[in-house]
Amino acid sequence: MADSLSCAAADLLPLLGGAPNATAAATFICSRFDAVSTRLADATLAIDNTYLLFSAYLVFAMQLGFAMLCAGSVRAKNTMNIMLTNVLDAAAGGLSYYLFGYAFAFGSPSNGFIGKHFFGLKEFPSPTADYSLFLYQWAFAIAAAGITSGSIAERTQFVAYLIYSSFLTGFVYPVVSHWFWSGDGWAGAAKTGGSLLFGSGAIDFAGSGVVHMVGGIAGLWGALIEGPRIGRFDRTGRSVALRGHSSSLVVLGTFLLWFGWYGFNPGSFLTIFKSYNDTNRTYYGQWSAVGRTAVTTTLAGSTAALTTLFSKRLLVGHWNVIDVCNGLLGGFAAITSGCSVVEPWAAIICGFVASWVLIGLNKLAEKLKYDDPLEAAQLHGGCGAWGLLFTGLFAKKIYVNEVYSGHPDRPYGLLMGGGGKLLGAQIVQILVIIGWVTATMAPLFLGLHKLKLLRVSREDEMAGMDMTRHGGMAYIYHDEDDGSNLPQFKMSRVEPGGDTPTS
Repeated sequence: MADSLSCAAADLLPLLGGAPNATAAATFICSRFDAVSTRLADATLAIDNTYLLFSAYLVFAMQLGFAMLCAGSVRAKNTMNIMLTNVLDAAAGGLSYYLFGYAFAFGSPSNGFIGKHFFGLKEFPSPTADYSLFLYQWAFAIAAAGITSGSIAERTQFVAYLIYSSFLTGFVYPVVSHWFWSGDGWAGAAKTGGSLLFGSGAIDFAGSGVVHMVGGIAGLWGALIEGPRIGRFDRTGRSVALRGHSSSLVVLGTFLLWFGWYGFNPGSFLTIFKSYNDTNRTYYGQWSAVGRTAVTTTLAGSTAALTTLFSKRLLVGHWNVIDVCNGLLGGFAAITSGCSVVEPWAAIICGFVASWVLIGLNKLAEKLKYDDPLEAAQLHGGCGAWGLLFTGLFAKKIYVNEVYSGHPDRPYGLLMGGGGKLLGAQIVQILVIIGWVTATMAPLFLGLHKLKLLRVSREDEMAGMDMTRHGGMAYIYHDEDDGSNLPQFKMSRVEPGGDTPTS
């Protein structure tokens, strides 16, 4: 835009003829054009930064959604504990991402493995990044930590949360985001120098792998090393449901996450004021791609929710709102990778398959006696992996070239006629994320376990951590399956015509 308004006095002189002071007039006119061009450039930066900040606020609001979802999914005796861990994910993650995380992720120039500039935001902002980008990426980092906390809920010591959350947001997650999102990363589709992985690079637009798989695989190892909650499986190995205490909080959290996902996926464009220079469609630009991304996100989640609703009705015989909420979130986690490069109709396929991936993994978890109170590893890890494969199958050529410009002949989706190279890059991403998170988080959880810093005592777990670790219950309530000897309180119903409460 600034180039189209550029002006040189020498170009104007022939048009002014031999008029007196022609040189001065030409210089003055060009100075006005330059001033307008500068103001438009400033306006573009302001619009894009405002858009990114607004998206960051939406993604951060997802922390409230995680908190409500987690609180509703655990028993009442652990409500304060899980709420505090959600607060600490954001707080501890804020400091660790500021000191180390952002530098490891986006500290360019760097090598393909890890960033090495901007520790503590030194020499920041830069020509390539402003504070809005840091805030946005921090919100993503703490989302990954929040996923992990759900897998190990109701049995984990408070100090373990502090340690793993800081390590995950300050090192493990930033390295993965550097690989796939930084211009210097070795495997990303946005790599700016050198050859791309399989001529394509892995497309993970908003983080099915970088965020959801990282959080889910980390949670998987935490839950495996800790073992299931007391009472989750009986002596014969049969699964026993330890139901969360509030479906209302689960639904509220789900809607908040849905709302925040419109910052998570469309916001990952980072800018909005950009034309694609389509002379046949002057109305079409990055703002249109942002809208399309919001649509694909909506359709994938909606399809997954409905598929789960009817599938679970056929499988278990009733309509279950908790299952529907988890199915919806599984669809969102899956579409997050390819949301910007697929057609809306393809998003429906993504959501449909994501629902069955979640249902199947939950069945497998029961058979293996794996206990994840929020189904976080299955939902985020499993559906995130499916999302990466889905992108390798359905990414559309024109959208790939718009979003990842500079390589017009890069591969695209296998089922869209683009060959198998993109799918190969997606498979590589899945494997390296599993390997990296396993190599870093599994030893951490195992070390905490050996030091007796991971799991609470049997007595504390039975009584509930609110009472034993946090000074009292979150509110007066009664868990149906609570076997502790602590005084129990139960909600009572008061009849309209009398003062005597009935249970």
